[in-house]
Amino acid sequence: MTDLFASPTDLSVSGGPVRLYRAGDVGPPVLLLHGAMLDTARGVWRDVAPALAADHRVHLVDLPRHGGSRPWRGVLDDAFFRRFLDDLLDELDLPRVAIVGLSMGGGVAAGYALDRPERVSSLIAVGPGGIGARRRAQLLTWLFLRTPGALRLTTRYLARRPEVVRRSMVTSLTAGEDTRDLESIVHLAVEEARAKDRHGEPALDDWQVRAYGPFSMRLDLLPGLHRLTVPTLWVRGDQDPLVGAAELSAAAAAAPGSRLVTVADAGHIVPYDQPEELTRLVREFLTAAPGSHPSAVPGR
Repeated sequence: MTDLFASPTDLSVSGGPVRLYRAGDVGPPVLLLHGAMLDTARGVWRDVAPALAADHRVHLVDLPRHGGSRPWRGVLDDAFFRRFLDDLLDELDLPRVAIVGLSMGGGVAAGYALDRPERVSSLIAVGPGGIGARRRAQLLTWLFLRTPGALRLTTRYLARRPEVVRRSMVTSLTAGEDTRDLESIVHLAVEEARAKDRHGEPALDDWQVRAYGPFSMRLDLLPGLHRLTVPTLWVRGDQDPLVGAAELSAAAAAAPGSRLVTVADAGHIVPYDQPEELTRLVREFLTAAPGSHPSAVPGR
């Protein structure tokens, strides 16, 4: 593991603990947000963050109920996370920042950019959640999510069956067993499953669970994306089974001036499958985006 993750800082944000990692002394600021379930900053951004730190001031956190950001009480839904980002940027003294978000992190970032465009210099949403009116097996998924104890039992099962976590990770990664640093990636996922079990947390985040309705999604950012005013890049792995090409194409068409890039040989977790290509895309987009130069970022 890179030195970036050796000396975290523990903060209190929105009334709860948050673990922060920083890297880079020069360039404009960028905030990296990981996804849901077994994601952590140390896992998802293990290769991307150190590379970006060469010419950006990189900030990344374990989102609440992930990694070192525990314990948390209450419901941590989309409304919570939009408030949380405001408080986090205040705590980090970042009046304005570029945000790169994966999956849940991408959906949270897009929603925040709609609410607070003055605080987001650029948005890069990688396989973002919260886009589209329906999901596969919508009703069945909703019924499962509403089954008492189901998500807690799922956590317990994953915590006690590391081989299941490993098999799931290998299946989801496009290179499978040949994925670089696979054992380290799996170890962090197993560690996260066990942490969720110790803290009595459900397997899925409230953000995911509360997004579902029985017949359509309760959280769908697509109808409001015509109001998105920040420079935006949508990124999708060409083998992503969770976020469809049609949904992200619709997002790119709806958000003025945004564009979509499809990454070859990548699934849902693009930072694991193609970290160098994602880093290149992020760096090129942030360099080209209006207001990306350090002197144009307030507070520098």
